Amino acid sequence: MGVRHAREYAVILKELTQAVGDIEGSYSFFEMEPEEWAALPTSDRHEVMEALADDVFFGLGEEPVIKVGQGEIVYNNKHHIIEVMQGDNVIHIIRLI
Repeated sequence: MGVRHAREYAVILKELTQAVGDIEGSYSFFEMEPEEWAALPTSDRHEVMEALADDVFFGLGEEPVIKVGQGEIVYNNKHHIIEVMQGDNVIHIIRLI
């Protein structure tokens, strides 16, 4: 199926990278412990979040909801958006068109 998008993938990935980085405990998606995350330099943290965003984007093509840390990423194909949620709050909306 895949996530349908009309915007440039690089732009979507940049926004999604920022969004997943704002989710509490997002690093746990890669089974990292808080101490391991804290020990990473900032540039490495960005690379980890970018890899997470890439994995999530392609994973949403198979599963419309993916749990990440303390939040969820939801693909709404009807409205062509990805919603990044923490608890009951939508913390980011990434537009796909």
